[in-house]
Amino acid sequence: MNAVLDARGIGMTFRNGDELTEVLKGVDLTLEPGELVALLGASGSGKSTLLSIVGLLLRPTSGTITIAGERVDGLSDGERALFRNRRLGFIFQFHHLLPDFTATENVAFPAAAPAGVVTVAMRQRARELLARVGLSDRMDFPATRLSGGQKQRVAIARALMNNPELVLADEPTGSLDRVAADQVLDLMREINREESATFLICTHDEHVAARCTRRISLSDGRVESVTSGSAVETEPTETALKD
Repeated sequence: MNAVLDARGIGMTFRNGDELTEVLKGVDLTLEPGELVALLGASGSGKSTLLSIVGLLLRPTSGTITIAGERVDGLSDGERALFRNRRLGFIFQFHHLLPDFTATENVAFPAAAPAGVVTVAMRQRARELLARVGLSDRMDFPATRLSGGQKQRVAIARALMNNPELVLADEPTGSLDRVAADQVLDLMREINREESATFLICTHDEHVAARCTRRISLSDGRVESVTSGSAVETEPTETALKD
């Protein structure tokens, strides 16, 4: 089976006038189907830049990227945007929901935006995903009426809308308290196990990393270590579906 992600020799140098800053220095990164991987590193280590490159939001200065068997580093801007929409899912620290849209409309958005309309099939898929993440009773609520934990679960459902091969999460629990953060982590692990969804989670939080099956640490733009995570389990609580 092909790797979901195979990135080789990724380098990234930013120019500010005459000053060059080398952020990534020949990083290799491979993810297999169904992995839940934490990408760790201190501020300035290059982890957010690497996540943006894998997500086709930045073009690397050097290196190659293959996602689900397709070489993507040479795609045009339009092709990159289409690939991102159809085959990658994104979960951000601050969820970036559309405030005037309902939970269902927010989840359907990745499929509806290119088509210009929310079809019956899209709405059904979105509502199934919201039920999957424990928000059956919040489907028609506007985003402004949801709690922080609920908003992040909507964001997870939205990331899964187009059945992506790879889900990229950038500090997905960074804006949540520990209880809500654990609920979101429980949900991501559950989806990872039951649907074999592949996750790459960028974090500085050791608690998050401990819940993953593998951890990759960056330092000064290079891979410092690759280790198996402890994959700590927590007991789900009643509040997991109520927060």
